[in-house]
Amino acid sequence: MNKPDKNVRRAAVSALRAWSKGHVYADSLIERHSERNHLSSKDRAFLQAILMAVLRHRSLLDHWIGRFRKGKLDSEVRDILRVGFCQLLILHIPDHAAINETVNCARKPVRGLINAVLRKAATSRARLLREMGELDPVTLYSHPGWLFKRWKKTYGKDMAIALMDWNNQPAETFYRPNLLSPPPEGAPEPENTREAISSSYYYITDPSTARAPEMLAPKPGETVLDACAAPGGKAIHMAGLMENKGLLVCTDSNEKRLPRLEENLTRCQVEIAEMHTHDWLEKAPPKWLNHFDAILLDVPCSNTGVLRRRVDARWRIQLSDITDLVELQSNILKNAIPCLKPGGRLVYSTCSIDAEENSKLVQRVAQAHPHLLLSETHQNLPFVDQSDGAFAALLLDQREM
Repeated sequence: MNKPDKNVRRAAVSALRAWSKGHVYADSLIERHSERNHLSSKDRAFLQAILMAVLRHRSLLDHWIGRFRKGKLDSEVRDILRVGFCQLLILHIPDHAAINETVNCARKPVRGLINAVLRKAATSRARLLREMGELDPVTLYSHPGWLFKRWKKTYGKDMAIALMDWNNQPAETFYRPNLLSPPPEGAPEPENTREAISSSYYYITDPSTARAPEMLAPKPGETVLDACAAPGGKAIHMAGLMENKGLLVCTDSNEKRLPRLEENLTRCQVEIAEMHTHDWLEKAPPKWLNHFDAILLDVPCSNTGVLRRRVDARWRIQLSDITDLVELQSNILKNAIPCLKPGGRLVYSTCSIDAEENSKLVQRVAQAHPHLLLSETHQNLPFVDQSDGAFAALLLDQREM
């Protein structure tokens, strides 16, 4: 039997406490705390709604809390208040449930404080919502100040605000038909994620993820490398483009991610893949040198194009991380390029919208390797393309075959 609904709030507070320690991503916390509290599907969805809304609107929630409670707050008390304010002002949960059940999450010595603050917020709701238009963009849209400043410099203030607003909207779920096992003609899309995952007809991925595989255009019979393959969305699409003919070598630096990769490829009827553990910060095995007709490098990045989906990433990334990532990305490229056959092609891709990781990096790489031609680039921008942000660049090997 499911535990009482109030455990959803307790689970949300516990998840926020765990998240604040920096070791676990929000998606994993939802699964962990749902299982730990034996939540029903309905309560799990409510837990997800609370946790994601708190992370999306953290600065705004803290601003509201500061209106009624000045000075320093115990970190657990602040998380409880964030959960309460989120229900009252973001999710519009009825006052009695939002206040009473949230107060019950707290230790007895602080229940009076939390009750008083939440009741003041409830009676002031109209004024708080009316005053939102007067807030600065960083507070209103709950993004790090350095990130807004960087985007404003690159895209202008209006576009930077549009991007932050986009990131605060719940992400849509997209079902891509599997080219190797297309759905029957006229069949409706799956009604939910679970149904899609159990079927070989679809896999879940944003439209922007198709750009890099289609730019690479792997052909039937070719030998192709997907160098950072897990969890497998791009590999599935490439196997479809190859009509399950040839060889698709899928590697990942983390051996623990390979079982999920294999499961996804098997479910989608990919028959041409072989999987290996390899860290592309290291040189390639000799057998892979001058070996591949086409290489896809979907490298680790800042995730600045997918902050709508990876809600907590905005609070994890620091400005200094971009410099470190550019060095990592450059080293991955350096080690992958020797694996191209003469006349081969390589696509470098990220889910970033930062030029340092994207256009500037591939331009430097092309200049440093005279046999490579930077043939094409594409930057997907959420506020323009209405899908996740992503970058892809096509490099052509000009050596004679």
